[in-house]
Amino acid sequence: MIPTIKQLKYLIALDDHLHFGKASAACFISQSAFSIAIKELETTLNVQLVDRSNKSVMMTETGRAIIRQARLCISDIETLIHIAASGQEPLSGRLTLGIIPTIAPFLLPPFIPEVLNRFPKLQLYLREDKTAVIHEQLLDGKLDLILVALPFQMKNVTIMPLFEDPFLLACRRGSKWVNATKDELDFDALPDESVLLLEDGHCLRDHALAACKIRDSDQVSRFAATSLQTLLQMVVADLGITFLPAMARHSLIGKESDLQLHPMPKQSFREIGLAWRKSSSRSDEFTLLGDLLQELHQL
Repeated sequence: MIPTIKQLKYLIALDDHLHFGKASAACFISQSAFSIAIKELETTLNVQLVDRSNKSVMMTETGRAIIRQARLCISDIETLIHIAASGQEPLSGRLTLGIIPTIAPFLLPPFIPEVLNRFPKLQLYLREDKTAVIHEQLLDGKLDLILVALPFQMKNVTIMPLFEDPFLLACRRGSKWVNATKDELDFDALPDESVLLLEDGHCLRDHALAACKIRDSDQVSRFAATSLQTLLQMVVADLGITFLPAMARHSLIGKESDLQLHPMPKQSFREIGLAWRKSSSRSDEFTLLGDLLQELHQL
């Protein structure tokens, strides 16, 4: 015997909710019937999936491995159904896209209406989180593809580089941290505690440090921001300077802003790219999305 699709969906629901009552409600069946289905799945696979020794629901180590594979199986089955229903029309049906917070507000507004206009049968679902989180969700089958900033170490994925996003130096007008008489900023001359960045966990922090060649850790402020908007408010207060992705400049900085932007050396940039599982059967579709993003960026 092999597991049924329904059993796998129940197992995924249990992993999502970690509660038999909530998971059964989400699947629109009684809790007793749900529990029996999970037990039957364990019998079919001849393995314990759920640790029932605690009051809270916990998956066994084997259970976690099986859940990851179950998500991939369901994702492949849904893809099969979409292909059949759409007559193999590309970019139709459900697609889940993960995207990081330092890209989402700037690329999505022009991208979403254009992609839905070109592919009206596409059902696009978005999830925003840090790179490490959406990469893990991609491998787990919770996402179909992710839009991220590179470089970032990712395993078992195909990466499609899209375009470079240069960094700009952002400071308050007349900032005490910047020598305004110089045409080019001397990074080695930046005072201690002068560079404001996002908190740890945001890849933009690492990209800014690497691309802008900040080698002296004493130059980086002990204070960090949770978002680009907060970061720029700190710069407006002249608590320091920061490095802003060029794609964000029109969305975050108005004409009357107290902020000034200065160009950086040409090699100071991050790279934007799409990534999907190497095993995905939708590579051609994802490449179409990548082509569209490149087209919009050039406008």
